[in-house]
Amino acid sequence: LRDNRIELVRASWHELSISVSDVSLSDEGQYTCSLFTMPVKTSKAFLTVLGVPEKPQITGFTSPVMEGERMQLTCKTSGSKPAADIRWFKNDKEVKEVKYLKEEDANRKTFTVSSTLDFLADRNDDGAVVSCRVDHESLNSTPQIAMQVLEIHYTPLVKIISSNSWPEEGQSITLTCESKGKPVPEPVLWTKDGGELPDPERMVVNGRVLSISFLNKTDNGTYRCEAKNPIGRNSTEYVLIVHDVFNTLLPTTVIPSLTTATVTTTVALTTSTTTSATAISTRDPNAFTGHTGPDHALIGGIVAVVVFVTLCSIILLGRYLARHKGTYLTNEAKGAEDAPDADTAIINAEGSQVNAEEKKEYFI
Repeated sequence: LRDNRIELVRASWHELSISVSDVSLSDEGQYTCSLFTMPVKTSKAFLTVLGVPEKPQITGFTSPVMEGERMQLTCKTSGSKPAADIRWFKNDKEVKEVKYLKEEDANRKTFTVSSTLDFLADRNDDGAVVSCRVDHESLNSTPQIAMQVLEIHYTPLVKIISSNSWPEEGQSITLTCESKGKPVPEPVLWTKDGGELPDPERMVVNGRVLSISFLNKTDNGTYRCEAKNPIGRNSTEYVLIVHDVFNTLLPTTVIPSLTTATVTTTVALTTSTTTSATAISTRDPNAFTGHTGPDHALIGGIVAVVVFVTLCSIILLGRYLARHKGTYLTNEAKGAEDAPDADTAIINAEGSQVNAEEKKEYFI
């Protein structure tokens, strides 16, 4: 071998070693070692040279890309032997649906490999990192990678967020218009029922936020938030319904008890019952829920129970006394009224002692 890149490393009766520096594809082939003895001994070895693939490049990207447009990105590498393998990734997630092409180079020893990624631009791809990775046995498990950051322009996406899910009269509400787009959308536009906001003093717009104070029924309607950028515009709506103030009254079970108690005959009790009923009827039915505490309800319940028990006790006592109260009537003899004294009246009675058993007693 007459090549300055080939150097004899060791020579003995048992071993002959050479080294080749700056290996190239032309060094590939069969090498023969001969030992000149009687007879001559030879040994052969085949040297395979791997072609290291060049650093890949991604082509076909133009910035920015409008949402909905078709993108074709091509990753290409040359000089690999055997042919290298190309894989695509989007945000570290491999993309399988790609086209693969392998071509032999002019030296008929190495290959040029290309792969094409074809997809529609989507707003979710904005800022995504697309990478092309070349794997080859000559790279010692260290693949070569080319990356491209996507820039997608799209129309605004609009959403309204309410601060109050159940707005009532007298309360306030804040509507926030969230808009996302690229380029960044211009300041949003608020309208009500297709026109301008009717009460600027209560309806205050601060950037993307609409604040309405002291709500009333006239605020009911459809509120629209519109955002736009150079790509286009978009809007969304929020239907506002102002509800009546929620009222809380005393439990209705107290009233029937008091009404039943008023049938008693005692004047003092009737007056007391009427007073209690009047106290209940004078409560403000439009009071807010928070204005009537649990203590008032408890006191009212205790008073109602005491009055009810007292009335029942008096009714039972009256019925008891009535059952033991009566009038005893006797059938006196005719003419007894003219007797000068009681003894004479008894003696002169028509029935006298003999008819004493016929006297009757009536109980009412």
